[in-house]
Amino acid sequence: MGADRHAHAMTHTGADAVRHYEKALDHLLFFREEVTTEARAVLDAAPRSPMGNVLMAYLGLMGTEEKDAAGAAKSFREFRQAVPDADLTPRERMHAEAAAAWLGGDIHRAGAVLAELAVAHPKDALALAVGHQTDFFTGNAVLLRDRIGGALTAWDADDPHYGLLQGMYAFGLEEAGHYGLAERVALEAVERNARDVWGIHAVVHAYEMQGRYEDGIRYLDARRDDWSDGNYLDVHNWWHYALYVLETGRTDRVLAVYDAALHHKDSPGAAMELLDAASLLWRLHLAGAGTGDRWPALADAWERRRDGAYYAFNDVHAVMAYVGADRIADAERLIRDREAWLRDTGPGASSALSNVPMTAEIGLPVSRALVAYGKQQYDEAVDLLLPLRHRFHVFGGSHAQRDALQRTLVEAALHAGRLGLARALLSERVSLRPQCPYDMGVRTRLAAAASRG
Repeated sequence: MGADRHAHAMTHTGADAVRHYEKALDHLLFFREEVTTEARAVLDAAPRSPMGNVLMAYLGLMGTEEKDAAGAAKSFREFRQAVPDADLTPRERMHAEAAAAWLGGDIHRAGAVLAELAVAHPKDALALAVGHQTDFFTGNAVLLRDRIGGALTAWDADDPHYGLLQGMYAFGLEEAGHYGLAERVALEAVERNARDVWGIHAVVHAYEMQGRYEDGIRYLDARRDDWSDGNYLDVHNWWHYALYVLETGRTDRVLAVYDAALHHKDSPGAAMELLDAASLLWRLHLAGAGTGDRWPALADAWERRRDGAYYAFNDVHAVMAYVGADRIADAERLIRDREAWLRDTGPGASSALSNVPMTAEIGLPVSRALVAYGKQQYDEAVDLLLPLRHRFHVFGGSHAQRDALQRTLVEAALHAGRLGLARALLSERVSLRPQCPYDMGVRTRLAAAASRG
């Protein structure tokens, strides 16, 4: 039996496997692509390693890819059949329980088990990192903050992973609305580790939520060598860069970023990349900007995936692509498929499958609203989105990502002539981000519409 560098026992894991595990964990925290190679090396050296098998299961889940999750579930079942619970330490059993819950579709249960684990073992970096991602995928801003905050004082500030935890904590602070503190903690995290792309991500989120797009552009430009390639977050951080540029009104530069980094003929078609691409083009669509032939190519990419009902957040962005490409029939087909899935799944499944309430409560009504917007049925779009606007987080993502839906509501209200509602929605926005150019542009259009009477 081996042990990691924080003295956590690792059953059926010899020294060579532990060494690969530590490397894999390091790559995971830095979002490096080498994490899968090192995780496989753990199992090559120790096929019965509980932590090696748990790590591989988590890697199969964090990309929100249905096919990857299915493969991970098969491998994990084989491991559980070969290694009895009695062989596992209590910590390893909790990891196995969390992985099994998520593989079974209950991401909320997985996050809860990992939270209990972090209380008992606050220096378990894998539990903290994976738990942090479950909070992101379920849109839980308070847990994004407090899961890491609750463990942070157990760590020594000179621990090599302490700064990486700060980066996670900073993102949680930002999502929970502590923008100034989030910025300070994130900047300190990146000073500790220049290539902490999640910490960089936290900085740009803090700037985004304050409408400080010029600061964001300068920051990302200054650190471009640290974040722009060689990691699993580079496309997403390019998306943030494009959001900043969009606020400058330079649509040509936005599309250049889109073509170079977000979606092109060599893009792998991963869900997380496609949803960033759809989200950016949708913002351009709302602004009435031309996007050439990009929508049809993106809709084709979503169609090639042939996704089942796995994660409603992805479904909504597929619908954006179909509506943007004027393929309303494809969007409506996806909606019908998810409606049928809910009927077939049954009413008792909501406690075991996190995607059931995500789809029923948010994914489907939002998708219907996007279709209504595409059909220029703006009143219907407003009526579908308005009751949900404070609950969009239920199906995951960040405030910055979900702002595409908030903007859709504002634009639908304007198009529908519901100027009182549009004024109230705009007032909320400008009170939080008075420097946001998008909001200032809406204010001008609203004033013009009001003057026309």
